[in-house]
Amino acid sequence: MGKLYIVPTPVGNMADMTPRAVEVLRTCSRIYAEDTRTSGVLLRHFGIDTPCSSHHKFNEHATVGAVMDQLLAGETIALISDAGTPGISDPGFLLSRECRRLDIEVETLPGATAFVPALVNSGLPTDRFTFEGFLPPKKGRRTRLEQIASSPCTSIVYESPLRLVKTLEELIEVCGPDRAASVSREISKVYNTTERGTLAQLHTLFSENHPRGEIVVVIGGNISDTPKVHKNKYKDN
Repeated sequence: MGKLYIVPTPVGNMADMTPRAVEVLRTCSRIYAEDTRTSGVLLRHFGIDTPCSSHHKFNEHATVGAVMDQLLAGETIALISDAGTPGISDPGFLLSRECRRLDIEVETLPGATAFVPALVNSGLPTDRFTFEGFLPPKKGRRTRLEQIASSPCTSIVYESPLRLVKTLEELIEVCGPDRAASVSREISKVYNTTERGTLAQLHTLFSENHPRGEIVVVIGGNISDTPKVHKNKYKDN
């Protein structure tokens, strides 16, 4: 019986790759990657020449059987995504579930994920929180937004820069303009920025300064205190 390793990769800064993650990728039988071209940059950077195949949201149902066969044959497989921890808004759940069903060992290495730094940077309560990932684009979106509005816990949402202002508008509709929130972008990269304030203040800020890069929105629970917006205005680079 083989073993599946879930291996986090950096969300921006290559220095965040752990020595143990590099060793696993070097010594496993095969790597499955969300995008072999994107992961190829990482693998070349660390001198990793392990065979690499694709496993992404468009083919994961078709490839899960082949991966299970390899694990049952005794191979050691590593799963990586483009950035962060597989299974967190990235492919990984299906493989982990099948391994559980077939009693195949799974080991997830600790490592990078974008929402944890964004949550801690936000200054909002971290004792209880809900990770929403990317909200549904259409069906079920309003329901999820209303659940965020009514929750006493901090909520975390991933968003693209093109949809950020619209999402902030929708959050204002269900949560009210004075709900405490933060917007983090480019976690661990050169232009890593976190802006804090109310939803209304953040909406104004990003309506005037269009963001780039990957976005994490953190929304306070419905009992959170309302902070003042940070004095250093966000300026796009």
